[in-house]
Amino acid sequence: MDVETLKKEAGVAACAYVRDGMNVGLGTGSTVKYTILELGRLVQHEGLNIVGVPTSIATRDLANEVGIPLADLDDLPGLDVVIDGTDEFDPAFQLIKGGGAALLREKVVAQASKRMVVVADERKKVDVLGAFPLPIEITPFSYGTTKRQIESVLGCKVSMRKHDGELLRTDNGNHIADAHAGPTITEPEAIEARLLSLAGVVQVGLFNNMCDVVILASSSGVAVLEKGD
Repeated sequence: MDVETLKKEAGVAACAYVRDGMNVGLGTGSTVKYTILELGRLVQHEGLNIVGVPTSIATRDLANEVGIPLADLDDLPGLDVVIDGTDEFDPAFQLIKGGGAALLREKVVAQASKRMVVVADERKKVDVLGAFPLPIEITPFSYGTTKRQIESVLGCKVSMRKHDGELLRTDNGNHIADAHAGPTITEPEAIEARLLSLAGVVQVGLFNNMCDVVILASSSGVAVLEKGD
């Protein structure tokens, strides 16, 4: 199967974790897009009653398009589940996220959820995090100084992400610095703490101790991996 088919299989399979009456975090990315499309179908044609909280403007627009009722996170007592994608996950279910530049909102929503279900294709499973450049959301103010500080902490090259030739602006008005550490992130919790100690760093694309389930699509089918198995 091609990659897009694998993504669709994982995205649709994750809908099994959504029940009637739930408050659901809606992630961002090319795999969870299929989850949102399927949830929209269930809402419109099978009477599923849920409230969604989007993690990006793009996800908000897609959810509106397919008819999923939305609410602000502040107006809810919490979320039952968040379904999101990942750029990498390791054997301990630690994640790298932020390839879609939505990591700050994604982490806020994940922390407010009782359970995090991640959808992924087999390319995202790694032994050690870091082959995918680590996204770090930083403030526009003196971003060059923050970039150099990140390079000092991690000992690797850091590049500023661009879009259409200009520095990318996140939905929050910040920039994304991508750290090219390579597969060396064996202590993601310690690295996250060190980076967050830098004043110009808003959030780090390491999602530690958040993921409970990975819906993994591969050429041999869809597997459900649960933390601790």
